[in-house]
Amino acid sequence: MADIIKLLPDSVANQIAAGEVIQRPASVVKELMENAIDAGADEIRLIVKDAGRTLIQVIDNGCGMSETDARLCFERHATSKINAAKDLFSIHTMGFRGEALASICAIAHVELKTRRNIDELGTLIVNEGTHIKSQEPCQCEKGTSFSVKNLFFNVPARRNFLKSDQIELRHIDDEFLRLAIAHPHVNFTFFHNNKETYHLQKESLKKRLVACFGESYNQRLVPLEHKSELVNITGFISKPEFARKTRGEQYFFTNNRFMKHAYLNHAVFSAFENIIKPDSFPSFFIFIQINPEQIDINIHPTKTEIKFQDERLMYSYLHATVKKALGVHNVMPSIDFDKSKEFDFTPLGKDAQIKPPTVKVNTSYNPFEKNSPAGYSSPSHLKTDAKQWKTLYEEILHKSDSEPEQTLLLPKEEEIERKEADFSLTANQARLKFLQIQDKYILTQIKSGLLFVDQQAAHERILFEKFLIFFNNKKAVSQQLLFPQVIELSPADAELTNELLKEIRVLGFQIEHIGKNNFNINGMPTDVKNEDVKIVIEKMLESYKGHLLSSKFNKNENIAASLAKNLSVKSGNMLHNEEMNDIIDRLFACEIPYVNPTGKPTFIILPLEELELKFLNKKI
Repeated sequence: MADIIKLLPDSVANQIAAGEVIQRPASVVKELMENAIDAGADEIRLIVKDAGRTLIQVIDNGCGMSETDARLCFERHATSKINAAKDLFSIHTMGFRGEALASICAIAHVELKTRRNIDELGTLIVNEGTHIKSQEPCQCEKGTSFSVKNLFFNVPARRNFLKSDQIELRHIDDEFLRLAIAHPHVNFTFFHNNKETYHLQKESLKKRLVACFGESYNQRLVPLEHKSELVNITGFISKPEFARKTRGEQYFFTNNRFMKHAYLNHAVFSAFENIIKPDSFPSFFIFIQINPEQIDINIHPTKTEIKFQDERLMYSYLHATVKKALGVHNVMPSIDFDKSKEFDFTPLGKDAQIKPPTVKVNTSYNPFEKNSPAGYSSPSHLKTDAKQWKTLYEEILHKSDSEPEQTLLLPKEEEIERKEADFSLTANQARLKFLQIQDKYILTQIKSGLLFVDQQAAHERILFEKFLIFFNNKKAVSQQLLFPQVIELSPADAELTNELLKEIRVLGFQIEHIGKNNFNINGMPTDVKNEDVKIVIEKMLESYKGHLLSSKFNKNENIAASLAKNLSVKSGNMLHNEEMNDIIDRLFACEIPYVNPTGKPTFIILPLEELELKFLNKKI
């Protein structure tokens, strides 16, 4: 029998490696910018076209490479940072594996220009799919320029799996910000389709955060600091009052390398416990400096996951540091005691006579006697009239057939017409009463049993279909603001808002871009009640970006679903009978009343037969 095991060609092996290291255009941005930082650059330019599909170019003023190094850098496992296996546990640089450039070249057209300060001429290398097409001297600036064109040109399946430009650009923006925040001593510039998105000058960490996320962060941030022999923790956390409904900006850096760590995330969240609402999230930018021998960063191809030797100790340090910062800067919540009228009194005069209180005791009272002495009676709210109980049970068990079915306990009746027979309590009309459970579910009686409605999911469906009608009619009702508001967004959110400006206006927002990252708001949709305009827009953008990962929505549906999610009545809001009636009435007038825009059920029905079986303690 012939041998069947064989070695893969280098070109195929490189493409397999590229699949682990280069997942999307943002992966190329990350690897090239990390190399630029390792080269000692203090000025880095990122140029992107078509969200990285057409071009990704990184230009730095770092140390550059010799002609020999320029040729070797494209080989697999070629690195200037690792000499022995033990070096893997003492990493002080960003890139170190020597896989990135070889992986990039395997799936793209790459052009390299580089020159050292001591050289008169630089080196130009053109590489296409692991094949070096040319190498020659050239005139170029000190430093290195990498141009990556036609990403995944020879792996069409991978190219087809890329998401929309909006999603891919979002990932690039994330990678850019992670590196820009971690290295405030470096100038960063980011261009997309010849438009400048970020221009960040050398500055302090706080100023860098303000430049990245907007002037409002100047007032939001609280510094934190802890120094010990094991670890140094520095950075900023947001004040509790600026906690957001979405996860927002949450950054961990270990030795200036961005990382994801759910366990340490919990340490921060637990420090904010009972300070912010349970469904809110603080922003944080936390830097951990630790001996590289105490961590392992070689556990994932993207190097975003880190393993600490003693994670419990790190948890304790971080939790205590955040708690201390909140306390030192007086951002812990103060207790506001409502003054009761019982404590209102007029101060006594100097010569006032104070009479001690007297207590009257009935010494003849015997609790075991059937007839208590005069003067004793049980509290009125505990009294039970046997006739009342009997009447109540008879009313439940022997309802007249001529009366329409209705629930008890709520005093007011509402009339509502039902289209579906199952939801009609009589032939055409029904008088409904509603019960709100845990300020979350609406309960009412229907012909076949009990109807439970999730108030938030139902309202999301109602608003979603309403906004889609606005899109179809190209017109919505808007309410003028008494005082126009100017809002400032982060550069990324400002760019996204500009892209969605036409659609947002259709829904009733009277909004204008007035320069840089600022927008003027003159009007809002009528569904916005007592909401801060900036919070509404920020939440809508966060939801929109979250929905981009799903392919179930087109652009208009995404905007409608995002706005509906944030304007819907939330769990925990107490509703009046009229409001519950309105939600149910409008829900069953929807085209698809059964689920909210993301597929969550809006209601369930508990059949009467099932309820009876539960009381009989029988299996259904």
